[in-house]
Amino acid sequence: MRAVVTGASSGIGRDMARYLSKLGYDLILVARDQEKLEKVKEELHKKGQNVDIYPVDLAEEESCITFHKTVQETYGTVDILINNAGFGLFGDFVQTDLDFEMNMVKTNVMAVHILTKLFLQDMQKVNQGRILNVGSVAGFLPGPLMATYYATKNYIYRLTESIQYELHKQKSKVVLSVLCPGPVGTNFNQVAKVKFNLKERSSEEIAKYAIDKLLKNKKVIVPGLDIKLARFFSKVVPDRILMIFSYFAQDKKR
Repeated sequence: MRAVVTGASSGIGRDMARYLSKLGYDLILVARDQEKLEKVKEELHKKGQNVDIYPVDLAEEESCITFHKTVQETYGTVDILINNAGFGLFGDFVQTDLDFEMNMVKTNVMAVHILTKLFLQDMQKVNQGRILNVGSVAGFLPGPLMATYYATKNYIYRLTESIQYELHKQKSKVVLSVLCPGPVGTNFNQVAKVKFNLKERSSEEIAKYAIDKLLKNKKVIVPGLDIKLARFFSKVVPDRILMIFSYFAQDKKR
């Protein structure tokens, strides 16, 4: 069994790699930071797992395509792909840095889109495999003051949801899931320049919960009662009201 995990150098991605290794998966780990990847590899090698690392900037389209080709030619079709790489940014849209935002869109959206398509095509040929796209509770809601980040997670949620239905109509055995956590105790906050008011869950807790649900073929994975309630209210409360509450919650982070 073999799994690919992007954004595997820290946080949820690293802890998913750790948990998958306990379950006996050989790992292909991807991130930009080679030094951090080496540390994860060394840790897991000591526990007897096979780990290969690929320092790749997934914000580059050609790098995504080349990485998939390398995996396919070297390992064949993998059993699991976890699209975890991503980051956010807090601030008024007119004031946030455009280059930073475009890099976010490429990482959060473009890379997930490309890797989902290419690895899904491989899995469809053998009619098996699992893909987990890491979204966010942000995917259910409007996001003033984090507009670009929320938009990227809306994209991930709706893309995954739509492909899921296509797979259902095709009677495919490939499982495509989306993870939608709330705040997680990782370095996301430092990168996004934001402090959350909601209780943060540990990345270890989220990683284990997500993998367990993925292996049980759960399509939308929502850790925690509070986040489940947020998803429920996003379906029944008018967008105008959600926007007001969302702005108020975000504004308190200033």
